[in-house]
Amino acid sequence: MKFQALNFKCPNCGAPTKFSPAFGKLKCDFCGSTFPIEESVEEIKEYDYHAALEKLAENKKELHEKNVKCTSCGSSFTLSPYSISTLCPFCGTPAIVDFVHDITPQSLIPFIFTQQKAKERFKKWIGSLWFAPSALGKYFRGNEKLKGYYLPYWTYDSNTTTHYSGQRGDIYYVTVTRTVVQNGRQRNIRVQEARIRWTPVSGRVGLSFDDVTIGATHTISRVIIDSLAPWDTTTLKPFDERYLSGFEAEEYTIGLDNGFEFAKAKMRVSIERSIRRDIGGDQQQITHVDTAYNNVTYKNVLFPVWTATFEYKKKLYRYAINAQTGKISGEHPYSYVKIAFAVLAAVLVAVGLFYLDQNGY
Repeated sequence: MKFQALNFKCPNCGAPTKFSPAFGKLKCDFCGSTFPIEESVEEIKEYDYHAALEKLAENKKELHEKNVKCTSCGSSFTLSPYSISTLCPFCGTPAIVDFVHDITPQSLIPFIFTQQKAKERFKKWIGSLWFAPSALGKYFRGNEKLKGYYLPYWTYDSNTTTHYSGQRGDIYYVTVTRTVVQNGRQRNIRVQEARIRWTPVSGRVGLSFDDVTIGATHTISRVIIDSLAPWDTTTLKPFDERYLSGFEAEEYTIGLDNGFEFAKAKMRVSIERSIRRDIGGDQQQITHVDTAYNNVTYKNVLFPVWTATFEYKKKLYRYAINAQTGKISGEHPYSYVKIAFAVLAAVLVAVGLFYLDQNGY
């Protein structure tokens, strides 16, 4: 299937425009003109979860690569079925294409951190890594650019009711006699010994969850994408393709139902904490939990992320920066040479202190 790329041309010079985080507007890189994106008064809606699952079950689609024609240079190129925004690989013109899923993002958080500010924060973060190899810092001090992505997320709301059973543990003390050796002689002493009295308990707790955010992509690892939270969803704006201009963007690859399973795992942490408070006492044991999820709603949204990759000793390391808050997530390689020097330095300091102590200094 052929897709015609959408882009937004500058009315002054005809060059393509891109969304500028610095201005919060479309900006023409050729003549420098900026063009505001009108604020929409459209309400950010929540959608019924179970109704959406029924609709998805009825409309299963077979997905194929997208064949895209650039409106600027006329070249053709292909995108993955889930890609909705990119740059033409031949002329660099923004190319935005149609969605393939029935559920599409109705809101997004625009980029706030510019590429330059994100890069400066990233350099500072690298500088704080004690045992990272010097090659990592040198790589990102060069002209390497971060890549801007709008990644798909689900947000879930739910009212939960949880019935539980378990045991409450209350600490109490008893006086016991113990035999100890003092000055070479045995003697009996009386001491207080802590014990726990366990009492069977059961009960019910109710919690309401609002905008539990779950990354709906395989582009970035689950560990990294979860670490980018929190996101301020009160700043969501109604979806407008102009925010995508100049950035990569994709549709969800983790489905609505699978995303809710991840959301349940997040909710369980708060539910367990609430149960333990409800049980009370000094210690708690939870033996059975049964949670009902009611009034479940969702949103499909796009969140802005700057990404970078670094290859070290044939292993690829990936990093991501929350382009709303500047929070950085990612694993980094370790320089075993730096670690060896640090250990050696610690040993030398310990030996020096021992020598001074032995010689009365």
